[in-house]
Amino acid sequence: MARATHPDIETVKLPDVLHALADPIRLGLVRLLSDGEERAWGQLDAPIAPSTLSHHLKVLRSAGITCTRMEGNRCFVRLRTDDLNEQFPDLMATVLALAAEPDSGLRRVGLKDEQDES
Repeated sequence: MARATHPDIETVKLPDVLHALADPIRLGLVRLLSDGEERAWGQLDAPIAPSTLSHHLKVLRSAGITCTRMEGNRCFVRLRTDDLNEQFPDLMATVLALAAEPDSGLRRVGLKDEQDES
């Protein structure tokens, strides 16, 4: 399996971050990851096909929002909170606070039951 590449935080541009965050599924994934925990891709439960989930995670990684770590044939993803706060102070906190509003338009993204993860 190929190694995931991540942009250096100094090269991450605000329009790319905002574009990535503009999609309700991606914003939902960011909200889920905002607790600081690293998650296996298989734990993520979104109302989309696995291939579409993979695409959304790639967009987030390419925009510099997430970091992907591969271990064998499993992939783990986490939010690059510290890097993003360094590059764009308070951006993620503001986006996440606004995304928590009931009328944010987010689609449901959560975690699969641990029993589902085999």
